[in-house]
Amino acid sequence: MLRRFTAKIFIGYLCILLLAQLFSGCMSFRMNDEDLNEYFAGHTIPKQHTIRVSDKNINYAEIGNDSLPVAFFVHGSPGSWSAFADFMKDSILLQKVKMVSVDRIGFGYSDFGHAEKSLAKQAAYLKPIVARYKAQGKKIILIGHSLGGPVIARMAIDYPELIDNLVFVAGSIDPTLEPSRWYRYILDFAGVRYMIPKSFRASNYEILCLKEELEEMLPLWQNIKQPCIVIQGNKDVLVHPQNAAFAKRMLVNAESVEMWLKDDMNHFVPWSNPELINQAILKSIER
Repeated sequence: MLRRFTAKIFIGYLCILLLAQLFSGCMSFRMNDEDLNEYFAGHTIPKQHTIRVSDKNINYAEIGNDSLPVAFFVHGSPGSWSAFADFMKDSILLQKVKMVSVDRIGFGYSDFGHAEKSLAKQAAYLKPIVARYKAQGKKIILIGHSLGGPVIARMAIDYPELIDNLVFVAGSIDPTLEPSRWYRYILDFAGVRYMIPKSFRASNYEILCLKEELEEMLPLWQNIKQPCIVIQGNKDVLVHPQNAAFAKRMLVNAESVEMWLKDDMNHFVPWSNPELINQAILKSIER
């Protein structure tokens, strides 16, 4: 079953790669000023900030009232802060939370094309942004989609004093469910690597290293104490649905763990089922 699952991913990835070659200029997964003006026409445009962390520039966007709890979005691979742009236009949600969405290292405007394999370092790059809001006494709710899932888990493990709630959305967190990766080595080969768009180059590299990173985290899951919500679709062909069961097994010391499973839902929850993420954020505010 896992072999068939891997084959589907490989075929899908090749299709994306071919399209990427045709439309490489459109495959950056990031918005310029013109894109933002068009996308947020009639709405307030989120403010973008860049901070220097160690030797990297980290970009993020924020919108909303400073007095509200913070919903902190972490995108998957590839992606950028704009993966959650629709949420930032939601006038009802904006009455309840301030929203912050980051460009993870290697994506968007955060050292574009140069990914970081270490989940601990990825978490460290995001720490100063979270700490800024926590210093204002804000409740911090982390929402991680796909590869953003293990990143928010690592943030909760390493910086528990900064994090109040976790929402895992189709999170790729179980190392035993990471598919066979032989083709990723081919894509990472120097002769091929620079033929693919920077966003896919960064994505391939961090996914290539993900299994080992997840294995390193195995004994650390018990340190997560925050209330957690796990959202997963059973029609997800990019992240195995059994990742949700892994979360339930591993979050043994979390204050609470809610499993929100949906049979007909795919991997792209932020776009196909945004209402679930909205509900998870609103529920997290109450805890």
